[in-house]
Amino acid sequence: MDLRSEKIQRVISKYKFHDVALEELGKIEETFPGMIPSVGTYTFNDGSQKELLKLNGNLPVKYEGRSYNFPIQLWLMDSFPVTPPICLLRPTSDMIIREGKHVDARGRIYLPVLHNWDHPKSSVVNLLEEMILKFQEDPPLSASTAGQKDPQELLAFVNNLQINDRANRHHDHPDHKVSVIGGGDLGMATVMSILAKCKVDKLVFIDVAESSTKGGSTDLEIFRLPKVEVSKDLSASEGSRVVVVTANAWSGEQSYLSVVQTNVNLYRGIIPTLARLNPTAVMLIASQPVDIMTHIAWRQSGLPPTQVIGAGCNLDSERFGHILDITLNTPKQAWVIGELSDNKVPVMSNNEAGSKKPLEIPGSGSAKPLLSRAFDMMKNRGQRSWSVGLSIADITTSILTDRKKVHSIATLAQGWNGIGAEVFFSLPCLLGSSGSTRLAGVSLGKEEDSKLKESISSLTNLMSQLRI
Repeated sequence: MDLRSEKIQRVISKYKFHDVALEELGKIEETFPGMIPSVGTYTFNDGSQKELLKLNGNLPVKYEGRSYNFPIQLWLMDSFPVTPPICLLRPTSDMIIREGKHVDARGRIYLPVLHNWDHPKSSVVNLLEEMILKFQEDPPLSASTAGQKDPQELLAFVNNLQINDRANRHHDHPDHKVSVIGGGDLGMATVMSILAKCKVDKLVFIDVAESSTKGGSTDLEIFRLPKVEVSKDLSASEGSRVVVVTANAWSGEQSYLSVVQTNVNLYRGIIPTLARLNPTAVMLIASQPVDIMTHIAWRQSGLPPTQVIGAGCNLDSERFGHILDITLNTPKQAWVIGELSDNKVPVMSNNEAGSKKPLEIPGSGSAKPLLSRAFDMMKNRGQRSWSVGLSIADITTSILTDRKKVHSIATLAQGWNGIGAEVFFSLPCLLGSSGSTRLAGVSLGKEEDSKLKESISSLTNLMSQLRI
């Protein structure tokens, strides 16, 4: 379809940035003429529909000396190009989808450029170029062979554009199933908090034998709490909407590096299995150190970064917001960001609580005295198991109910505020059923920026020394 066709012009005229969108489409046509624009009806998670532009075409990829054409589809939201497109594989009848780090079982494509989208630095041309590079490393499609899943069934699955995890789950799996991995005080506190705060159909508590924080499962079996299943088998987690990992394997060794390495080794035996059993779940990490272990879980799981998050500074942020609201009578949206250490930083939104305007984070300039006062008031509040458990339950509720609440959670920070390193720490993220979406960057003061840079250096250095 021609970009100048009446149908395309009619739809794109309704886009918020239609002139910029047309300019972007022209660049795509010039660089990738095989990507053909057309008009279609997109169905959102809540069942609502909207007429949008989409691009269909074959992506040329070379792998092991051979050339392949991978059919893809890009849906352009009505805020394009300020927001990224939704990218899908569209396998033909002789192809099957290969799940991996950048593609899920439904053919949804996840890439760093999508996670870190920042127009005008980000563009569809750059996106397609990165897609080619990533697919050359790990092809997302393969030829159908006997005994594998019917590719026609997969094709129908991908062509059904209702990207709705709930509808795609096996009917035997409870809709609101949560699994908690790891015993001990934190595991027990998490179980009790989720039962008290969240509407769950089933909660599976898996006491990992290798964890030094095991224990508590026997009491749960004795008292037989409703909706709770106790198991020692990771397969009991299959079909979960949220998988919470609280397991730790602290050893008596003196070296901090050695202590963290024991947790990495523990994760190696459980994270890939949990990801295979729960490919569409959000994995919520609460093991220590939470920023490093969230990074490790993402690396080992092969899941998109939007699906692997850490409890991070959520508890601090909730306490911080409460102090501003109740004690200082300043009902602003505020969070604590950065590494869960002395280097964490308070930030506050310009918008009033409950505002439907896009969230903006102004930085620390004029707000710094107020933020510093509130931050000082919460410094002596420790993180006990029950309080962390309540924080985990709060995050879990946002995922199960698709709440779209902003939480400060450990997430991939690469690309945020110009961060070039692959590092995880807490940032304000919109949280819903499909995982996390980061908010925009923030103009920090010199002291705050220095703290984040120190954390980036420290976390990067530790990650480089671990055997993942």
